[in-house]
Amino acid sequence: MKKKLLATCLLLFAVLSINAQQEKKWYDNIKFSGYGMLQYQYQDPYKAVTDEAGNVKEEKNESNTFKLRLMRMILDGKIGDFDWRAQIQGTNAKGPAEPTVQLVDLYTEWVKYPEFKVRVGQFKRAFTFENPTHPITQGWRGYADVINNLSGFGDRVGEKSSGGRDIGVQVSGDVLPNSNGRKLLHYQVGVYNGEGVNTTDKDNRKDIIGGIWVMPIKGVRIGAFGWTGSHGNMVTAHGNSESVPLNRYCLSAEYDKDELTVRAEYLHSQGWGSGKTGSNVINYALGDKADGWYLFGIVPVIKSKLHAKARYQTYRVRKDWDTAKTSIEAGLNYFFTKKLQLNFEYARVNDKTIPLADKHSYNLVDVELDFRF
Repeated sequence: MKKKLLATCLLLFAVLSINAQQEKKWYDNIKFSGYGMLQYQYQDPYKAVTDEAGNVKEEKNESNTFKLRLMRMILDGKIGDFDWRAQIQGTNAKGPAEPTVQLVDLYTEWVKYPEFKVRVGQFKRAFTFENPTHPITQGWRGYADVINNLSGFGDRVGEKSSGGRDIGVQVSGDVLPNSNGRKLLHYQVGVYNGEGVNTTDKDNRKDIIGGIWVMPIKGVRIGAFGWTGSHGNMVTAHGNSESVPLNRYCLSAEYDKDELTVRAEYLHSQGWGSGKTGSNVINYALGDKADGWYLFGIVPVIKSKLHAKARYQTYRVRKDWDTAKTSIEAGLNYFFTKKLQLNFEYARVNDKTIPLADKHSYNLVDVELDFRF
């Protein structure tokens, strides 16, 4: 009897040990991480004010404020040949139909073959080099204005801020290895709803976005992207609700190696939009074409400790110089550790959309404390 009881206990212990090992292995395949971005910003643009007599006067529109720029919590995992990610975002930017806390990423990707991967869910659109760049790694007070307006952040079409994401399916891969095994060509093509994050398709028409780039030298990427689709339920001048065609392209070049990053991109867009986040009423005064570009460099002054940076950028609301917003920026990024950094930036901004004859330019100072966990 004692032998049977002992054997039963040993068997039960063995089963529990196996289960515990399996459970531990399951948890080993999940990683929790995240980051926060704390911001202080000062700027001193002018604005036009109309008094009781109908006279237009110039008035400083100065602002000086602390901000909670961004917070994200991320779960990454692996199930067999599939990777998956779930990411939640919290931000102080809140607008129409835009919650303060929202799900930004939720996808799974079949990664068995590096030459042909399949991703399904909500994730970054396959458009531009800058769009998928981590906001801390990107190194600036924000993505370039042209990226924000033409890559699905606070897009000119009026969709809510989506961080350049959409819901859909994407295939991608790296091919053509050289003699050292380094792949020389990358491709990615996605089919999306075309409405941004957490939003179903409004017109049952899908957006198709693709990109391809060559990597002739380690650290170098030269690529091009195309985007064709539509934005649904846009209100026209006649009060009708229609789908508005959307066509875009981007030309890109980058060098990124040994903490030195130089990147330039040009984006062009054709298609009407509201120009206001959360609005679906077409603003014809904005025109149906827009474009913009940026060029920046981030160089190590003290490796892994201090970086200097400079950026030039222009975004043209109607693809003309009367609606151009141009910034010349410079600053420093200081790394306390790999996961904690302090960023400083000064920008001189010239915004022709400010309706004042000689008050288009203003100063902007940005300081950020960014951390990862």
